[in-house]
Amino acid sequence: MEEKQTVYAVEPTDLPREKLARGGAETLSDLELLAVMLGSGCAGKPVQELARDALLYLDTDRRGLTASPIKGLGKAKLSLLQASREFYRRRYAPRNFKISGPEQVYQLLRYHAAREQEHFFVLTLNGANETINIHTVSVGLVNRTVVHPREVFRRAVADNACSVILAHNHPSGNLQPSSEDLEVTRRLTEAGAILGIPVLDHLIVSVRGYLSLQQEGEMVSRPR
Repeated sequence: MEEKQTVYAVEPTDLPREKLARGGAETLSDLELLAVMLGSGCAGKPVQELARDALLYLDTDRRGLTASPIKGLGKAKLSLLQASREFYRRRYAPRNFKISGPEQVYQLLRYHAAREQEHFFVLTLNGANETINIHTVSVGLVNRTVVHPREVFRRAVADNACSVILAHNHPSGNLQPSSEDLEVTRRLTEAGAILGIPVLDHLIVSVRGYLSLQQEGEMVSRPR
């Protein structure tokens, strides 16, 4: 039996940008969204036709647009599509991502590792240990950031989270926790216990990888 190929209709009168402005991005088809991202076609191939060819290619090559055999889809447009996909992955795809250990957390945050300032994050999780959201709680200096339990758990309560995971980056690349890191972890763990929103882990991330305070046995509250 001959395999049926998906056909994307191209209407020359369609104006995706105007349609987006009129009704919002959710009203556009996949073809129209891709046409808006591409912006323009090439000689002899209008943008809608170029978008159609790109979609047909994506339907047959699940690896994605790592290289382009499509006429009119050069390096610049290919780079735009790749950047758009990565931007979406960072901002929206982490939602409902199943967390089974620190490696999954690191995969979600690894692009923050090379930042020049410390950023403190809270991952809010539902009852199935799936991410609800990733919040940047504070941005500090090169080697220090100030974190207050109020700011962490305000996000958790707003997300109706069942638990949270903490994380921050070390611009120096050193993965060893400082005394301040351990003190912040203790205070936040105690606050979470009072609120009924447990802190499951605290990760330190850097260009060298990550360190899980849970795996290091540092999540137990220490006496003052």
